[in-house]
Formats: sequence, structure tokens, C-alpha cells
Amino acid sequence: MNISILHKKALICGSSQGIGLAIAKELALLGADCTLMARNEVALQEAIKNLDTSQKQQHQYLVADFSNPENVREVISLFAVNQAIEILVNNTGGPPSGPVTEAEERAFLQAFNQHLICNHILVKALLPGMKEKKYGRIINIISTSVKIPLPNLGVSNTIRGAVASWSKTMANELGCFNITVNNILPGATQTQRLESIIKNNATKKSIPETEIEHEMLSHIPMKRFGLPEEIASVAAFLATPAASYVNGVSIAVDGGRTGSL
Repeated sequence: MNISILHKKALICGSSQGIGLAIAKELALLGADCTLMARNEVALQEAIKNLDTSQKQQHQYLVADFSNPENVREVISLFAVNQAIEILVNNTGGPPSGPVTEAEERAFLQAFNQHLICNHILVKALLPGMKEKKYGRIINIISTSVKIPLPNLGVSNTIRGAVASWSKTMANELGCFNITVNNILPGATQTQRLESIIKNNATKKSIPETEIEHEMLSHIPMKRFGLPEEIASVAAFLATPAASYVNGVSIAVDGGRTGSL
């Protein structure tokens, strides 16, 4: 099985911590030259030190704020002039939790810009390079809410569904160029995002955080939260030549929690 991506160029968004950084580490171990992209330059400088360079990989980073699509457009446009990226991992922190009926209209617009619009800007900028290389992997980190909406995540459920539909449409259009587009749907994963959700729910219900954790774990067949590295392993496989005929799918990595096929 060919899982080498030696010196293929990868751009990983939201990669200063959490799932994004875990994915960057795995891609580097498989030989990729990684470009990290996030808004915190200090965190990026620390993150890049954790990437493997044993195969003479060359890593770098870009500073961009995904709450500002024009900033993302400016940064990636300058970068794409001299760089042909073959692997793009779209990954951005989720919107705040809360019931959909309590959400302000601007929350939907902000999340739409941060997720779908920024993803689209990156794809359009990097697509010429993928076509030139005749190799492309676009991997979107979304959520299991694509299959079943999650309680108290009204804005996130809405926008994640839009990203999944955008992704499937794009997979149909780009497959003929040897460019695949796939989604990974993480379940409850041990990240700052999960900690925030647990804390917010506990505060709203005026109960201990341990009770929220116990309730969440009761719905997971494996009775534990996932690790960022477990999400990263699936992303790494999708980036390799071994996954060349996997296209247009959404893969749940959730310990079996999602109740649909």
C-alpha cells in the first residue's frame, strides 16, 4: 500500500493546536512538506518545531485570521504565486454553542464566512497547482452533525451541513483531475473546543462538568472521547496515493456515536 507523500506540499488550516496540529504531524511523518496556517504566530512558531524533518522535509507557516475572509484571500493569493499545494486540509474552530432559536442572524453569517467562504477561497487559490501536479487531496474537517444534528449546536449544525454539500458538489467536479474531496466528521474529541462545550453546557444547566462528561460518554459505544491523533490518522490516509479512489465521502471518526449508517 502506497502511503508515501514524500515532499508533497500540504497546507493545514487551524494547525497551531488540536486536530489541525495532529494532522500536520502525521503528514510530516509520511514525508510531506507542511505549511501551517492559523492566526496566532507565536503558537505557529512553537507548533512547527514538533514536525518531523527526518526526510529533509521543509516546513513553514502562514498567519491568517479565518474570521476575516479578505485577510485569508490576501495571504493565500500571495503564497500561491510561488507554491503548488497538493494537499489542503480545511479545519477551523466551530461556532459558539447554543440553541438555534436563540442565535442572532450575524452568528450564521460569521460562521458561514469563517467556514464555507474561507474554505472556498483556499480551494480556488490552490486548485491550479493541484491540476498542474495532477494530484490533489482536499480534506475538510467538519462534524458528525453533518449526519445527525447535535443538541445545543444550532449555528454549527446549520453551517456544517452547508460545507458538506459544497464538498460533495466539488468532488463531482474535480474527480476527473485526480483531485479528491472528502470530509472527516470528528466526534467528541479531546480538544479545547470540547472543553468549551462541556463548560458552557454545565454553566447553563448549573450542574458539574463531570455530569456533562458522563452524559456525553454514555452515548459513545467506546465510552471514551477521541484523541486528535485518531482523527489525524484518517486524514493522513486520505492524503495518500492509497486513497486515490476515495472521493466525495464523509467519514465519521466518533467511536460509533453517530446513529446513522
